[in-house]
Amino acid sequence: MSEQPTSPSVRVSESEPETPSSRVGRDARRGGLEPPTSPGPVTSPPGMDLPAFENERLSDDGDEEEEEEGENLFGDDMMNDYREMPNLDRFDPEMLDDDEYAMMTEGERQAAEQQMRRRDRDEGRGEGRLRRGLLYDDDDDDDDGPVLGKRRRAADMAAMEDEPMDDEGEESVENLEDTKGRPIREWVQLVAPRREIKNRFKNFLRTYVDEKGDNTYFRTIQDMCSNNRSSFEVNYNLLIQECYVVGFFLTEAPTEMLTILDEAAKELVLNLFPYYERVTKEVHVRISDMTVLEPLRSLRQIHLNQLIRTGGVVSASTTVLPQLYMVKFDCSKCGYILGPFYQNQEKEINPGNCPECQSQGPFPVNQEVSLYKNYQRLTIQEAPGNVSAGRLPRSKDVILTGDLCDRCKPGDEVEITGVYSNQYDSSLNTKQGFPVFTTVIMANHVLRKDEKSEADRLTDEDKKIIHQLAKDETIGERIIASIAPSVYGHDDIKRALALSLFGGVTKNPGEKHKVRGDINVLMCGDPGTAKSQFLKFVQNIAPRAVFSTGQGASAVGLTAYVARSPVTKEWTLEAGALVLADKGVCLIDEFDKMNDQDRTSIHEAMEQQSISISKAGIVTSLQARCAVIAAANPIGGRYDTSMTFSENVDLTEPILSRFDILCVVKDTADPAMDESLAKFVVANHMKSHPLSNQSDLDNWKNTEAALANTSSLGHVEKIPQDILKKYILYAREKIHPKLNQMDQDKVAKVYSELRRESMSTGSVPITVRHIESMLRMAEANAKMHLREFVSQDDISMAIRVTLEAFISTQKHSVSKSMSRTFSKYMTYKKDNNELLLYLLKGLAKETAIYMRNRYGSSEVRMVEVNERDLADKARAINIQNLQPFFNSGIFKAHNFSYDATRHLIQQRV
Repeated sequence: MSEQPTSPSVRVSESEPETPSSRVGRDARRGGLEPPTSPGPVTSPPGMDLPAFENERLSDDGDEEEEEEGENLFGDDMMNDYREMPNLDRFDPEMLDDDEYAMMTEGERQAAEQQMRRRDRDEGRGEGRLRRGLLYDDDDDDDDGPVLGKRRRAADMAAMEDEPMDDEGEESVENLEDTKGRPIREWVQLVAPRREIKNRFKNFLRTYVDEKGDNTYFRTIQDMCSNNRSSFEVNYNLLIQECYVVGFFLTEAPTEMLTILDEAAKELVLNLFPYYERVTKEVHVRISDMTVLEPLRSLRQIHLNQLIRTGGVVSASTTVLPQLYMVKFDCSKCGYILGPFYQNQEKEINPGNCPECQSQGPFPVNQEVSLYKNYQRLTIQEAPGNVSAGRLPRSKDVILTGDLCDRCKPGDEVEITGVYSNQYDSSLNTKQGFPVFTTVIMANHVLRKDEKSEADRLTDEDKKIIHQLAKDETIGERIIASIAPSVYGHDDIKRALALSLFGGVTKNPGEKHKVRGDINVLMCGDPGTAKSQFLKFVQNIAPRAVFSTGQGASAVGLTAYVARSPVTKEWTLEAGALVLADKGVCLIDEFDKMNDQDRTSIHEAMEQQSISISKAGIVTSLQARCAVIAAANPIGGRYDTSMTFSENVDLTEPILSRFDILCVVKDTADPAMDESLAKFVVANHMKSHPLSNQSDLDNWKNTEAALANTSSLGHVEKIPQDILKKYILYAREKIHPKLNQMDQDKVAKVYSELRRESMSTGSVPITVRHIESMLRMAEANAKMHLREFVSQDDISMAIRVTLEAFISTQKHSVSKSMSRTFSKYMTYKKDNNELLLYLLKGLAKETAIYMRNRYGSSEVRMVEVNERDLADKARAINIQNLQPFFNSGIFKAHNFSYDATRHLIQQRV
């Protein structure tokens, strides 16, 4: 260590007279000993080897005087310290700058500032920072200077056997993950790691760019501030990629880390928008898209105090209540204000005693200066489709605070990201007899899995695929063929389910007269015709579906029931199946097994799509905007075609008129169809076996190819199920087709004819609701093709589906004559074999004439027609599929045969 004085205050000239106070002070420090002849260097306390500082200077004579602690201000001779000293009370003329300087120009000033900035950068000075090696205390008011202050702090730290503070005052990248044996919760609360975490997170928000080169979170923060919100989302996967230590600490110590991230986000927001604190006092970071989704059933002790992501259906919620955030108390004895105290979730704050008058209370809350935040408690329950067979659905309480309140309502399917924590519950301990804690989820992020949010999350690639599919002319047939692909046949039921999944357009002009847009479907028929299988498929493919059975459902279970809230002890409404299925599909199996009283309770829900409640002093109306798809069995077990639909099914006319489409499934004996069905089932079982191999898959493909000719939709390419689900979601949310230039006379004529036939046959009554049903089905068919307007083709398809459903409900004798009456409507988009045969005969005649003229032969044994020529003529009359015509009896009866390898149609003359 260089020999130099420790402080400028101890450096005096040789001619300076010695005061008694300074002599007394030195004698006292030396213990009364005489000073040595030559002063030695001042040493550090034991165990410390302090480095030399950059601003330390060597004395002229090479000797270093001792460290002075100050003047003795008390004593008999203290006035001697204030006597005049002419040799010291003057300025050194060599150190005074009396020269006059001319005014600098703007260019000279910028050049000088640039030179000073270059000097500061070389010396390690940043903006607002000191030189390298210097870390002064801002509050150091010691007159001895910064060098002595730092040396004293280092000596004090050595005396406390603590590590000296890092010169930079921050943890570096390499040692942030090294917690030095401390738990993560304690480590992140220390000053240096806390500062480093904030710096890394702010750097992540500032610098992260997506694949397009856009600053993602800068735009996110701008959107938040433009909408006056108080939180923004951060993708956990991106955070763990860029700042893996911060992401790891976040899952292990979420409560402390979220506080640090909120502070960093607020500082960054205030740097961008300095006055945004006038809008909101807090800025929260919401963590989204965590890697692992934990089911409610799997939450255990290992998840306590961890950041988790789970999902479920909101079954109950409280009102938004004020929660104490920062509380101050008044002393009732002396009026002193105690606080502030920050309330947490674990226990209630008790100030103890008053620091002013030592009173023990009581301490009422000061309502004016205490701060509150919003508080809401939810109960989420496992989604009905995720509960294992024979198990009851588990539920868990979730606490929402701040701007998360009222993000969701009962019936919504949500994903919750939050801290899984525990709370002391006295009632549980009374019952169990030992400490037991209730567990809750302190929510940080809430994601509603409804159609709107799911549609907004579709990527550009998904939308590109959807629009590419919509350009296909046969997209309607492809969608219908993709509905329940494991079920053979039943094309009419698949079409009805497809129309119901897409749905019509809800109309509510002026909020006065609401017309529903959902399409209700009733399937009735013989056992073993895959009715329940269709319902299970719809449950998996629909954006939102609730499944129930008629035997296990009651009126309150389907609509809503009143229960007492465990939090507020007030009567609250609990949602039933129809309310939970709002903006979705409600599936009811064994519909005929319901009691008449329970069945009447859903009349209002099926038409007005609302449920009125008047119980326990609660008078309200709940939304039930859902489509109802039900399955029922006939009275005798099998459907009797000699009786009408009303006689076969034990359902009243009011409930039947609320169904838009009635599908009758008849199990008829047909040797050819039964053989094809058996092959399909066997190949499907082989392919679906857990130990299936490539040969089973090849066998399935060969069977599908062989059976393609037996069904009108067998040859159509199917859409993958995940793409089909996105297609339905996109069409339901984004496409709202409008009725434009429709043929009103055609619809009126069909309706009048249907009314006349209905009155004469005494079957299912035709009402005004069937006109609305036709319009809804036309809109659904337009949605299927992603059209903005309802075309004439959509009206014709809706009329055909309505007529097919109506004729299928008639007696066998009546249905034949009625089919002939409405044949011109029912042949739309069907493969009209007679018309195709007429076109084919014309082509064959032209080909025969050409061959006679070309070869000069009067006798032609074989005529060959290219399949493409027939397909072009068929496409002109809206017929796309030729396979059923090639396999029909009328095709073979006229000596036609089809060569699939050469794509030629041959006729023996």
